[in-house]
Order: sequence, then C-alpha cells, then structure tokens
Amino acid sequence: MDIRALIKQEVLGQKAYAVDPASCRIKLDANENPLAMPAELRPRFAARLAAVELNRYPEAGSVALAARFARAFGVGADQVMLGNGSDELIQVLCTALARPGAGVMIPTPTFAMYRITALNAGFRVAEVPLDDSFDLDLAAMRAQAGAQPPALTFLAYPNNPTANCFSAERIGSLLREAAGIVVVDEAYFHFAQQTFLPELGRRENLVILRTLSKVGLAAMRIGLLIGPAPLVRELNKVRLPYNLNSLSQAAAGFYLDEEEAFLEQAAKIRRWRGELTTAMETLPGIRVRPTDANFVFFSCDFDADRVYTGLKERGILIKNFNAPGRLKGFMRVTVGTPEENNEFAEALRSILTE
Repeated sequence: MDIRALIKQEVLGQKAYAVDPASCRIKLDANENPLAMPAELRPRFAARLAAVELNRYPEAGSVALAARFARAFGVGADQVMLGNGSDELIQVLCTALARPGAGVMIPTPTFAMYRITALNAGFRVAEVPLDDSFDLDLAAMRAQAGAQPPALTFLAYPNNPTANCFSAERIGSLLREAAGIVVVDEAYFHFAQQTFLPELGRRENLVILRTLSKVGLAAMRIGLLIGPAPLVRELNKVRLPYNLNSLSQAAAGFYLDEEEAFLEQAAKIRRWRGELTTAMETLPGIRVRPTDANFVFFSCDFDADRVYTGLKERGILIKNFNAPGRLKGFMRVTVGTPEENNEFAEALRSILTE
C-alpha cells in the first residue's frame, strides 16, 4: 500500500513542528515561566489534584470553569471555551471555518501553528510579511484581503518570535474592515499587559485567545477562547466532549483561587526582562528588539549558528531562527531567573569575543 497516496497534499507538503531536545542545563528556548510553583502553594495544589476521581470522565465542556473565567473577563459564560492549550482552540477554529476554498491570512514571521493547523484543515494560507519594524503591513494586508477575503486572520499580540505588540490602531483597522474572524492571540498577556478584551462587545468578528502556559502551568495545557456567543456556540459543536482532562480542570480552578501568586511571578519576570535586555545591549554586535513578551528577540553581526552551537556546548538552549531573508542572524531567548540570565549573557559575551 502506498500510504502517501492516502494522505492530503497539504499534509504531505509540510514538515512536522520541530521541538529541540530539552537536555540542556539551562533551558531558555520555549517561553516558559522559569519559576516553579511557589512552595507554599504546592501542598494545596497536590491535595486538589489528589481529590480528582481519575475513574470518572472530566466535566464535559469545562462548564463550571468557563463560568468562572467569564466572570474574571467580564463576559458571559457562553462566550468562553477552554481547550487543551491554545493549540487545540486554533484547531477548533480552523475546523469549524474550513469551507471549501476558504483562506487564512497571517503575518510572517509569526507562531508556526497558525499556518500548520490551517493547512491541515484545507485552507489556502496567505502569508503577508511584516514591515521593516516587524509591525503589521496594513496596506499589504488590505490588498491581500481585498483579493481573497480570509475567513480567519491570526494575529499574535505580542507576536512570537518578534516579541512586540503590533500597532493597536492597525489591528483595529483590520477588525473594522475584515469580513471574516480576526483572532487576537494574547498568549503573552501577563507580560505585555495589553488586551483587546474591551473590544469584544463592539466587534462581532473578534476572538481572543489566552493561555495559562506562559504564567506557570505549561504542563497542564490550559487554553482559553473568548468570543461572541453565537460563534462559541458553533465552535462547541467541533470541540471534543472531554477535551480538557480533569487534572487540568483542577489546575485551572486552582489558578483562579491563587492567581495573585502567579501574577507576582509574572511581575518578577517583567523586571528580569528589563535587566536581561540591558545586559544584552552592552554586548558588541548584538541588536536587541523591543519586547513586550517574556522573551527577547535579537540579532547579531556574527554567525548565528556558531553562537547557538556555542551556547548549547555550554549547556544553554535558546531558539535559533537564522535563515536566509528577514530572519538572518536572529535568535530568541526566554527570560529566565536572574542566575540563568546572567550566565546566558556571560556565555554570549564569551562566544562573541572568541
């Protein structure tokens, strides 16, 4: 049997999403919170998980959690959906809107899963390069939307990997003009502290994504979608019945109970971000981009592959984006603890002066 003859062309034409092996001593490649859960919370968290009846299915649709998050967001319970990370919610959106011939528009570079998931669902994907400041090229996006109006537009806010929040005015223009759904992915909200939530009541085509992965619960895979109730009602027809497991539901409830402690960690990371960027800006040949996220996007005048390999040899893993074109020489480093950040900066200095 020729297995490839049975597979969709959109799948055959892709490469699987690559995740670097996480064997390095200092892991600064995945935009995770570098801090473990505070010690004083761990016994209560353990007790919460221990109380879960593992012989029973989870609550279908995470109804109780959706109502709690809705109150926190100031929206109706019928406007919130929980998912197995934001990735699943992107997949639900693509599955629900993938009519024959439909298109998805994304700026590039951006989060790889928008393109991968859209292609897997059968969409035509239109990629519009960012401008020279890594902001949205509004004229180019308008031209693309005019030629082929997209059913979905994905905008990461802040953007990954470029770390910046796109111009709110340009996003607002797209929202006003778009005939389809505009998804504003606020995965790094806790570090940018900028949101389009107030626009939800005024924009029937706006969907916002959030996650608890970046604020300390990456292992639990908890994503949130907030959007207009009529759309969420249709998306629930696509969502698998027990999509968020019971342990993750318990963890999400625990987060809401103890949110202040998680937000204190986010505030520390924001401070450490400033210290890290200041240290990097003193290094010769390093150009640091402005950041609103928990990571720093930077380029160097040297061979980026050599720098990346040199860091790995010293037990430090970051993300290397070096490729011909716009991303030549670019890398991304997650904000770690002060000790990790200092070691990274000193290792980088050592490699640059070799």
